[in-house]
Amino acid sequence: MNFQKIFLLVLSFVISIQVIAAQDDDVIKVDSSIVRLNVGVVDGRGQPITNLNKADFTLFEDGVKQEITNFQPTVAPFSVVMILDMSGSTLGFREVIRQSAVRFIDALSPEDRVAVAEFNNKINFLNDFTNRRKIILNSIFVANGQGTTELYKSLNAALEKLSKEGKRRKAIIVLTDGVDTALRDTDRTLLGKLGEREIPNALQPETNDVLIRILNRSDAQGVTIYPLALPTGDPAKLADPTPIQTALYSASRSRLKTLAERTGGTLHSINRLEEMGKLYAAVAADLRALYTVEYQPANTKRDGKWRAIKIEVNNSALTSKTRPGYFAK
Repeated sequence: MNFQKIFLLVLSFVISIQVIAAQDDDVIKVDSSIVRLNVGVVDGRGQPITNLNKADFTLFEDGVKQEITNFQPTVAPFSVVMILDMSGSTLGFREVIRQSAVRFIDALSPEDRVAVAEFNNKINFLNDFTNRRKIILNSIFVANGQGTTELYKSLNAALEKLSKEGKRRKAIIVLTDGVDTALRDTDRTLLGKLGEREIPNALQPETNDVLIRILNRSDAQGVTIYPLALPTGDPAKLADPTPIQTALYSASRSRLKTLAERTGGTLHSINRLEEMGKLYAAVAADLRALYTVEYQPANTKRDGKWRAIKIEVNNSALTSKTRPGYFAK
């Protein structure tokens, strides 16, 4: 009889813990409605302005003014996932990749935390988030491998990793030629069924389900994505490219551009390998000039519709840049 009483007490305690956990889950769901934006501001010469405060910004969603509930200055640290393409297409210039990635790390703030990942047919995180430069640099220099290119799986893994970084500011820097093997094969199958005249306009890369899922996850966390597009795979460099080759390459680059623009980042095209280090450093400089603002939308409907965002600087001589909006899901 005493054993039964003890069992019932323990069972009651376990159930109460589960109820509390469920209540905590509800709180997390409410917090997820907060919209986070990384915002860059430049003057008329394109020079970044880094000394503004919350009162200098006015924020609108679908034309309705919103209250900025949280503001972080440009000096607030970032958590960054650096993704390195280690597929077969990069075998010939791995040392250039490593030296260029080091320039990016050197240009970051000492408080920024970096996780380095390599990808080909799988993704492998070489270190967890850390600001210890020795660990980060070691990961860059041991990155290796070859195989197919699972670009969007690597982005999804990076977003999952960033989701555990709490309220820190977040960004992804991905070095790639933009060609995802699985998406390319799907696109090629579709194009193979069409006549030559139909091919150029057949693909609608920005409507791809895989891309949309990545964008939605980025929106939910306020992650800015910076693709650095390698100069490989361009059919324009071939003597006689086929319409399918041209359409596949165009679709892959269009998706990279969408990734950058929808998340408030910038697509940097590397035309010559010697430019890679300079462009990595430019991304680091851009990160160090970003403000972060948060707001809870006045429109609380989660109807899946597009919400257009506009953020203005009260000084008309300055120009701001952030992501254009999100789908309220």
